Amino acid sequence: MKKLIVAIAGCLILAACATPTPYAPEGYAGQRGGYAEQRLQADRWAVSFNGNSVTSRDTVEMYLLYRAAELTVQSGFDWFITDQRATDADTRYYPTPDPWYRSSYGGFWGPSWRFYRGGLWTPWDPWYSDMDVRQVTRYEARAEIVMGRGPTPGGDVHAFNAREVIQNLEPRVTRPVPAA
Repeated sequence: MKKLIVAIAGCLILAACATPTPYAPEGYAGQRGGYAEQRLQADRWAVSFNGNSVTSRDTVEMYLLYRAAELTVQSGFDWFITDQRATDADTRYYPTPDPWYRSSYGGFWGPSWRFYRGGLWTPWDPWYSDMDVRQVTRYEARAEIVMGRGPTPGGDVHAFNAREVIQNLEPRVTRPVPAA
C-alpha cells in the first residue's frame, strides 16, 4: 500500500512538471522537441518544429512560422513564402491497469463475484481486465520557405512579412527558463 501511495505521488509530481515545449533549438538543455532548419539554397530553407506531448498543434504551427520569420531576418531578407507546409500528428495509446481496482484474487477491492457453471461455483470478476488508456499526441510542423527582399508579394496567401510575423507572434512565444 505504501508503494502505491509513493508511486501515485511521483506521477502527480511529474504531471505537474510537464510543460509545453518552449521555443528553443531542438534538444536544448535536454528538452524533447524544438526547432530545426536546413539550408537548401541561398534563399530556400527547410524549417521544422517538434512539440512534446503537452504542446498543442496551434503552438507548434505558430513556432514554425516564428522560426521561419526569424531565419528570414537573420539571413538579410524581408519576406518569406511557405511551400510544402504540413503538420503531422503522432498519436500513441498507453494502457495501464486501473490502480484503484484489483480483482478479488488479491487486490484492494473484490466483491467475490461467483456464478454457478457446470455443477461448480466459479469465481468471476466482470471488471478483471479493467484498463485505463492514455492517449499521447505529439505534433511536428514543417515547411520549406523561400525568402525574398523588398515588398511582400501581394495576393499570395502563403507570403509573410517576416518583421510583422515576429512583431505579432513575439508576445505568445514562451522561451525556456534559464538554469539557475
